[in-house]
Amino acid sequence: MRKQQTLAVRVSCMGTGLHSGAPVRLELAPAREGTGIVFVRTDRTHAVTIPARPSGVTSTRLATTLGSGDASVATVEHLLAALYGLGIDNVRISVAGPELPVMDGSAASFVYLLRSAGIRVQREPRAVLRVLEPIEVDEGDRRIRIEPARGLRISYTVDFAHPAIGRQELRLDSLDARRFETEVSSARTFGFLQDVRALWNAGLAQGGSLHNTVLLDESRVMNEGGLRWPDEFVRHKVLDLLGDLALLGVAIDGHVKVECGGHALHHRLVAALLGRPQAWRLREAGVARARDLAPLLTPA
Repeated sequence: MRKQQTLAVRVSCMGTGLHSGAPVRLELAPAREGTGIVFVRTDRTHAVTIPARPSGVTSTRLATTLGSGDASVATVEHLLAALYGLGIDNVRISVAGPELPVMDGSAASFVYLLRSAGIRVQREPRAVLRVLEPIEVDEGDRRIRIEPARGLRISYTVDFAHPAIGRQELRLDSLDARRFETEVSSARTFGFLQDVRALWNAGLAQGGSLHNTVLLDESRVMNEGGLRWPDEFVRHKVLDLLGDLALLGVAIDGHVKVECGGHALHHRLVAALLGRPQAWRLREAGVARARDLAPLLTPA
């Protein structure tokens, strides 16, 4: 029986927002059982709490953004992926700005931060969403599907008309903390030189650089050190997927299959799951029982 987990101590870091280019202070603190992942904007006149739940998603353009009222926090997926990958259920995340720091463009720095804080096992059991019947969402040549499986399994495919990427596939038949750290967490975000000027003109990617983004021109990877894996691109997509699935606030027993996905498609699967409660069952304390996820997913 897996128990809920939180951090052992409070930990913090400084960084730069990928799109805002602004310096950001981030602090992670332990939280009691059942709290889930909660963001707090501390740079406002009055602190604003933003639960990491599907109902809080306000944008999926280039990154996942969560909001409450007129306050929001963007680019949350890499930290959420690190929390999910390490099995951390409850944490209070204070951020002094509208965006999380990009760090090196992957989740590796967040994994280091979380490991530095230490992980404390709590008393209450962790909820597990067990998929009972397949659910699929199609958008032309893009599709995402989840079907019954033991534990979380992922099959992800990307296909870019670029000589440095092409078609890449990654299959993870099991995903634990060790495998997440060694095979997924260090995969960096990537972008194309031809899109950079348009992003700058739109006020985005102001903090982007070769230190936190894999950048491609028309034929090659421009970063001096090259890639961390030949298929780093699909590995980063898996990282994004984990961060988006983390918003469910539960572990997942199911096989997720993605063809040419992205944040918007990931969140469509989450919405489809919530819209079909007969297709899954929530397990707690080793006892299977049907239960409405609303208390977990709707802000109190």
